[in-house]
Amino acid sequence: MLRRYDAVIFDLLTALLDSWTLWNNVAGDEEIGMRWRAAYLQNTYRVGAYRPYETLVADAAAEVGLNRRSADLLASRYSDLRPWPGVTAALESLASAGIPIGIATNCSETLGGIAAACVGVPFQAVVTAERAGFYKPNPRPYGLAISELGATPERCLFVAGSAYDLIGAAHAGLKTWWHDRIGMHKPPNAPDPLRHTQNLEGIADFVLGN
Repeated sequence: MLRRYDAVIFDLLTALLDSWTLWNNVAGDEEIGMRWRAAYLQNTYRVGAYRPYETLVADAAAEVGLNRRSADLLASRYSDLRPWPGVTAALESLASAGIPIGIATNCSETLGGIAAACVGVPFQAVVTAERAGFYKPNPRPYGLAISELGATPERCLFVAGSAYDLIGAAHAGLKTWWHDRIGMHKPPNAPDPLRHTQNLEGIADFVLGN
């Protein structure tokens, strides 16, 4: 049977890892932590060409009344990141089926490598905004990940975490499965995903066309 897709690219810090809990812990308050993360997402959505990730995180901290050094504390705790329940098993099922998997993440090279290792499975491509030269939703990080997996956009599935990825992935020619653990609002100009779920159950069967 022909596979539905030949490869899968994942958002890292929201689709695979519960980074929101870490941000909230560093902020010392869940409400402030959520506002800090939301400000950061808006900033990366607008910035386009790469600026140091840690600077954008610090700028967002200042916007919500946190000390800019909160960004340094967050970076120092990146190895504390943990995958959402069920994520590691879902990715292992893809790997067992011979499906190449990769990451396209709005992160620095150093922190992206640390975070990817926290998922607990090997990736054939880990593309950061720093290496691509642009932040998502610019199509370049997605395109670089597609190329490194040896796929084409129409034969590659993107698994989004952030709602903003729905727009960026579409601009890169990708169809999207939205793994929405946070319960984010879809931007009015974003296309509908193929799937909108709170877990990754069944993703291997979906990719294989079963």
